[in-house]
Amino acid sequence: MRVAFLGLGIMGRPMAANLVKAGHEVTTWNRTPGKDLEGARSAPTPADAARGAEVVWMCVSDTKAVESVLFGPGGAEEAFAEGVIVVDSSTISPSATLRFADRVKARGAHYADAPVTGSKIAAESGSLIFMAGGEEPVLATLAPLFQAMGKQVFHMGDTSKGQATKLAMNLQIALIYEGFAEALTLATKLGVDINRLMPLVQASMVRSGVVDYKAPFVLKRDFSPNFPLRLMLKDIHLTLEAAKEARVRLPGLEAVEEVYDLAAEEGHQDLDYAATLTLLEKWAGVEVKAAS
Repeated sequence: MRVAFLGLGIMGRPMAANLVKAGHEVTTWNRTPGKDLEGARSAPTPADAARGAEVVWMCVSDTKAVESVLFGPGGAEEAFAEGVIVVDSSTISPSATLRFADRVKARGAHYADAPVTGSKIAAESGSLIFMAGGEEPVLATLAPLFQAMGKQVFHMGDTSKGQATKLAMNLQIALIYEGFAEALTLATKLGVDINRLMPLVQASMVRSGVVDYKAPFVLKRDFSPNFPLRLMLKDIHLTLEAAKEARVRLPGLEAVEEVYDLAAEEGHQDLDYAATLTLLEKWAGVEVKAAS
């Protein structure tokens, strides 16, 4: 398929690379020049990338970036052909997604929101999980592209339901990791050996996918960005905004938001979100360590 891939960030670049590996004809655009992808054509504007494409796939930083890529000067909208499919794998506002989709559909194009769960490692290995919103026939057409980039696709409903689901998923990830980080900090402060604690965590109902994935990095004190704190904080803000629109209270996430805000102020925004642990350690006057 002819695919325009817009956004070569931490997740987008490996996703586009996997499309190239699968034999698709890929044209890329990135806000920051100089990030060419081997095997793909590089375009100077989103419109140039989208011209002649069957699918325009986006993976950019936030709601404003999606709006700019689609509708700003040189935006992809300028080049939409009848029947082109626009797919957004960014994590953005569900209500904005509905507005963008209406505008895209008015041009005779189709729209699907398909954010992902999985880290940079999952993106590189082609094992992302997509949560998609949109019409079933449109998603069926996209099946070869989903297969190139991920291992599963969950159809969550009509347009914007993928984005709504992604916010619900990241809400859980943020809360689960916060509980894990606080438990490690408290246990360390009270003198519990982390090497004895972790087997208990893994053998009990406390065990989770978040803990399974993050614990090895945390215990090695490796906070390199598989998913940067600044992006998780952005998603927390999006979730609280969506909750406000829906008149839903999220007191737990409001408390976690404060931790992330302070961690960002401490200069950890470009580290993995697991680095919120270091803020808890600072407050407690301890450092979580596991024997090597």
